[in-house]
Parts: sequence; C-alpha cells; structure tokens
Amino acid sequence: MVVIDGIVMGPQHCAYDNCSNTLVNHRGGVFCDVHNQEFGARCCVHDCQNQKIDNTQACNEHQEMWCKYNLEHSSDYLNGARRMLRKPAEIRNKTVQQPHDESDTNIPKRSHYFSASCYYCVETICAPCGAVIAWTKFVKSESTTNILKPDYICIDKACKLLRTAVANGSWVDWFKSSHFVVDGYHYTNHHSDDYLCRKWCNPAPQDDKNAFNTQACEQLNSWLGEFESIMKCMTPSNFNWFIHSMIFYHTQQVIKRQNSQNFSIISEDFEHDDEEA
Repeated sequence: MVVIDGIVMGPQHCAYDNCSNTLVNHRGGVFCDVHNQEFGARCCVHDCQNQKIDNTQACNEHQEMWCKYNLEHSSDYLNGARRMLRKPAEIRNKTVQQPHDESDTNIPKRSHYFSASCYYCVETICAPCGAVIAWTKFVKSESTTNILKPDYICIDKACKLLRTAVANGSWVDWFKSSHFVVDGYHYTNHHSDDYLCRKWCNPAPQDDKNAFNTQACEQLNSWLGEFESIMKCMTPSNFNWFIHSMIFYHTQQVIKRQNSQNFSIISEDFEHDDEEA
C-alpha cells in the first residue's frame, strides 16, 4: 500500500504559457532565457506588441493595469488584507493551503505576464509508516489518468481516479491489481450521497487496510508547510535540494523510530519468555 498526496507550494518558473523552464533572473524576472529574448522588451500584457517603458513591465497604453498590479501586490496592501481577514481570537497566523483535491482546470487564463508562474504542488508517495518513497514537483494539478498501480492506492481524489478508470475503459486492468481508497482526512469532506465513494473508496476498516495509516502524506505535508515561507523564494535547484534533504531527514527519523519500536517489542517478548521459563 502507498499513500499519495501533495502540498500546494513550489518555486517560480517561466511565466509564458506551458513553459516550466528556469527563470533567467530570479530577482524580479518573469521569463526563461528563450522567452526573455523573444518577449523581454515587449509589454507583458497578453497579445500586446508594444515596447514596455523602462523600469516597468507594461507599455504606455497598459500603465494603468501595471500600476494596479503593483498596488495590489505591495506589502502595505497585503498587510491590510491580512488584518481584515484575521479573526479577533486568532492566536497565530496559520498557513492556508489551496484545497489540493480541487482541479486547476477552472483557473482563468492569465491576462498578463507581470509575475513569474509557480509550480502547482509538491507530490509525495509515502509508505503507511511515514517513510517517503518518492516525490516530485507538478507544474499543474496531477492527472487522474497517470497513477502507479500498487495493491492499495490511498489518495485524496481516489473516487475521481476510479470514475476516470471506469470512463476510459482501463478499470478492468485496475480491478486486477489495485484498490482505491480516500484517506481519512479528506473522506469527511466528500459528499455523503456519493455512492461510488462510500462503497468503493471508503477508508473504514475492510479486509486488512485498517492496519495502515492513511494520513501519512498529510502528516508529512503539515510538517513541510512550516518551511513554505523560506522555500517560495528559492531557485528551483535550491528548492529541489532543500526538499530532498528535508525528506531524507524525515525518512531517516521514521526508520529510526520504527527500529526502536521493533527493538522494544523484541525485548518485551524475551522478557515474557524468561518469566514463563
């Protein structure tokens, strides 16, 4: 069994449509080397061929749009928005993540390239014990047509994967090898009248899967989320190194904890045998 989930965060990449190349300038740049040569001197509004004014990202015609963008992304504006949204009884500012099981297909197309794009999420695959098997960055939301096939697949959108497999005719192959399960954390947010989800993706104890921790990735993501403020300003290479190092450290701690628990169980068995003897 594997548990799959992601956390919505990631480094910046080229703002041009469907391009995920590294930025040529990580301090305010918006394009990769290729698109910077093609569009670097142009106005960053979609389909505008005019030359941009120095020290701005827009031409004379679109200066109002550029000024509005600067105002809405200034520190004073964002701090004011946070104060209005903050609850009076809130003790500390908690990180709010975009719902990961929502599709990004409804996101409107950008009208300008004033800022660089960001990776959609960091996706992780964990064993039920919490050890990380693999991770990667997704430019867009993960596809429901491209998932690996272990015995049990525990993921927040398991019912969507099941519907996709039935719709495209691949369910026959999936049925022979895998069982889809929604993790316990997300299952409570799914529709109570969704028969397919309740019948086939219910994380309630069935067979032997009640012995597994279906929230292993959620627990890992909660820990990784604490580092988001420092990771969002990193270059992709530094981001990759940092994530890989932290996940390696996390996995080493999980293995150490598991070995310690196994040693304690073995010691208790020996003590029990000695008492019986």
